[in-house]
Amino acid sequence: MLTFMSTPAQNIKLTAHQLIDQLPENSTWDDVLYRLAVRRSIEIGLRESEAGTGVDTQTVRTQFGLSKSTPQNK
Repeated sequence: MLTFMSTPAQNIKLTAHQLIDQLPENSTWDDVLYRLAVRRSIEIGLRESEAGTGVDTQTVRTQFGLSKSTPQNK
């Protein structure tokens, strides 16, 4: 099972292989690209968070016009 920690550059190829190996046999190129894009987005977010350059939850809620608490958060 893969963890979502930032992948050092030298391990990107190995991580890509692991992601692909976890896909079902009938996967499409779109499935492969989607999984890689999601992984990349998560790693970018983790790096931003670690560097303190990410956007906090309240700012996102304000930008999208969301209230402080939604039914999913109760």
